[in-house]
Amino acid sequence: MMAHIYGDEELEALLVGNTHTKSTLQFLFTFLASCPPNYSFHIAMNYSRFMTAVSAARKASPIRVLTELMQKSPPSLISLAGGAPNPNLFPFKRATVDIGHGTPIEIGEDLMKRALQYSASAGIPELLSWLKDFQRSLHDPPTANYGPEQGQMEVCVTTGSQEGLCKVFEMLINPGDNILLDAPTYPGTLAALRPLGCNIINVPSDQHGIIPEALKEILSTWSSEDVKNHSHHLPKFLYTIPNGCNPTGNSLSTERKKEIYQLARKYDFLIIEDDPYYFLQFEKPWAPSFLSMDVDGRVIRTDSFSKILSSGLRIGFLTGPKPLIDRVVLHIQVSTMHTSTFTQIMISQLLHQWGQKGFLEHVDRVVDFYRTQRDAMLVAADKWLKGLAEWYPPAAGMFLWIKIKGISDTQQLIMEKALQKEVLLVPGGAFNINSSEPSSYVRASFSLSSPTQMDLAFKRLADLIKESL
Repeated sequence: MMAHIYGDEELEALLVGNTHTKSTLQFLFTFLASCPPNYSFHIAMNYSRFMTAVSAARKASPIRVLTELMQKSPPSLISLAGGAPNPNLFPFKRATVDIGHGTPIEIGEDLMKRALQYSASAGIPELLSWLKDFQRSLHDPPTANYGPEQGQMEVCVTTGSQEGLCKVFEMLINPGDNILLDAPTYPGTLAALRPLGCNIINVPSDQHGIIPEALKEILSTWSSEDVKNHSHHLPKFLYTIPNGCNPTGNSLSTERKKEIYQLARKYDFLIIEDDPYYFLQFEKPWAPSFLSMDVDGRVIRTDSFSKILSSGLRIGFLTGPKPLIDRVVLHIQVSTMHTSTFTQIMISQLLHQWGQKGFLEHVDRVVDFYRTQRDAMLVAADKWLKGLAEWYPPAAGMFLWIKIKGISDTQQLIMEKALQKEVLLVPGGAFNINSSEPSSYVRASFSLSSPTQMDLAFKRLADLIKESL
């Protein structure tokens, strides 16, 4: 069930000198307080307050607009406008790509000409259409049927999810802004955030992800007056990797996500749901996403094909409220211009051949492989590291997060001594907000090594730990 609630400015205008409206609103608030848990209402979002001045100042590139107009026009249109190269001069004429589960993808001469040409900044239409339908089927976001300015769900293609993340950060962060995240976290995120001059507030987490009570305690620093007045000190967003977090392997439970989303509503911050390991969850049913809970249009979600189709093709996609995704597309227009048309067409041809059912069957095959890999690493860890280290079995992803007992900092142990033992892991400090802080953890990946190699690697690590104690 859904209801619409006015924004703060609308409420204030209604209340001035209108006792009838006051009594009506009092009744409405009493009614909402008594509503069942599944009753939700839509808070009107003020997206302009989240954007930096640079992002707000972006205008559509006229050349990019013309390119997209040309692609939507009938063949009878005679265009003297575009500065695109003549595709008849491209040396690549056709291609056939064999598929592991499916018929080969044929890219004939006409499609090849298009694949090698400029395309729309948000993504080629047939790929965007497939992705939008897929997000609706998979997550059923409440925002799918909203109006554009009310946070309607929008999708754009990015050159890997990393490009999307960087552009989202640059859209939202002014120097001095407060942002929330749960560290240890992905070093690429930290590298993108640090130069922007924001104040990173670490939210404590455990093996089940962010601890809502800890987040609530941090947020209690800000008063209801701060929220009402849109204080610029309020956190702009919470960044989290909700499934198979890199490096910890933590996954947020459904109940924690619900609590976190309600705190986002109360303190009016955005949620950046960076979910590259969503399709590597080892148990079903998969956890509901923040996007599936988003009644306001405050979730920006990144997805990636890197872990399940190809990392080298560099295809990711952003899903979120249209006013914010549109700003990202304007940034793409003047930076990368668009993700490779050729790789978009390859992915699009594959997805249309498979359909959603075939794609999810492929995902199941990928998950089966990584689950077997995870189990092999857990067996090796139990065999060699018991008593020397602690770990939790990850519910998703590619990583085992290992705490070495009796060693306060693993930096020297891994970067110097482990190399001599011919075993390489990542020291935990690489994932801290302050990378110079000591960490007793290491990250081990089970994506590439065979079970025999994992066994030997952990034997070498165990010998190293014993020598260092």
